[in-house]
Parts: sequence; C-alpha cells; structure tokens
Amino acid sequence: MHADTITLADLEVRYRVGVPDAERAQPQRLLLTVEMRRDFTRAAASDDLRETIDYYAVSRRLLAFGEGRSWRLIETLAADIAAMVMADFGAEAVTVEVKKFIIPEARHVSVRLTR
Repeated sequence: MHADTITLADLEVRYRVGVPDAERAQPQRLLLTVEMRRDFTRAAASDDLRETIDYYAVSRRLLAFGEGRSWRLIETLAADIAAMVMADFGAEAVTVEVKKFIIPEARHVSVRLTR
C-alpha cells in the first residue's frame, strides 16, 4: 500500500438518501470527501495525467452519481462510491466520508469507510 493520496474534500452533491420514504423523496445536500491512494511515482516522473487519478473526472462522476438512484443508508452509499472509484479510476485504496445534515442540533452526521 502506498501512502500517495489525492483528496477530494467536501464535494457538495445532492442525492436521494434516507431510511424513510419521505426523506428519499427529494435529493438532499451531502458533502463527500474521497481519499484515493495509489503510487504516484510514475506520474511525478512523467508529469502525465494518465499515470495518476484524474480528480476532475472523479468529481464529475460523483456529481452525477445520484441521478436515478437512491440509498437508504449512507453506509451503502459510501461503499458504492468506494467501489466505483477503485474500479473506474484505478485507486488502490479509497476512503470515503459522507456528511449528512439531517439532525438540526448537530453540525452533521457522517460515515467514513476504507476499502
């Protein structure tokens, strides 16, 4: 496992997520932080985007990731994001944090997982 990491921090998205049907009826604001680990030695030597993870492409995919989909649990959402980033963008490991703003008395509730 390499320590090289690209972090996409607090990307604002709107997905349908929540256990009650009423909560999933409308997309809600979430913040996603995605840490993508991979060996960037070749990218640093070649200065070539193809040798690294295109974080702009990841951000565009995440902005559209919720279209036509819904999740009951943010745990499932985080796992789905991690699997997609690993499969489609070549990350060796991914940590995903999903922040949800559903409890008025709390700044946010979040789930963080690593795959």
